[in-house]
Amino acid sequence: MKTILALFALVAVVASTSEYYQTQYENFDANQLVENVRLLKNYIKCFLDEGPCTPEGNEFKKAIPDALQTNCSKCSPKQRELIRIVVKGFQEKLPELWEQLSKKEDPRGEYKEAFNSFINSTD
Repeated sequence: MKTILALFALVAVVASTSEYYQTQYENFDANQLVENVRLLKNYIKCFLDEGPCTPEGNEFKKAIPDALQTNCSKCSPKQRELIRIVVKGFQEKLPELWEQLSKKEDPRGEYKEAFNSFINSTD
C-alpha cells in the first residue's frame, strides 16, 4: 500500500512540474527590474556566466534554452507576461548584452525570428 501511495505521489509531482516551469517566482516584479538598469545588467551578466546569480537568476537561467527553443511553451500565462517585459527591457536598455545572450543561447539564429514574434505578441 505504501508503495502505491508513493507512486501516486511521484506521478502527481511529475505531472505538476512538467506542465509549467516552477511558479514560485510568478510574483517577481519584472517592471521594477527593467526600471533598474544596474539590476537588469546584473541579471544578464548572470545569464552570460559573467557575474554572480541570485537564486531567481539561477532558476531563470536554467529555463532560458527551453523557453527560447519552444517560445516559452512551459511558461504559465503569468510567466509569459514576465518574460516579455524582461526581454523587451534587455532589448531596449542593454541591446549589446542582449545580442551576446542571444548568440550564446542561439548561435545559429535558429529561434530568433519565432522568439521575437513571441516576445512582441500577446496571449
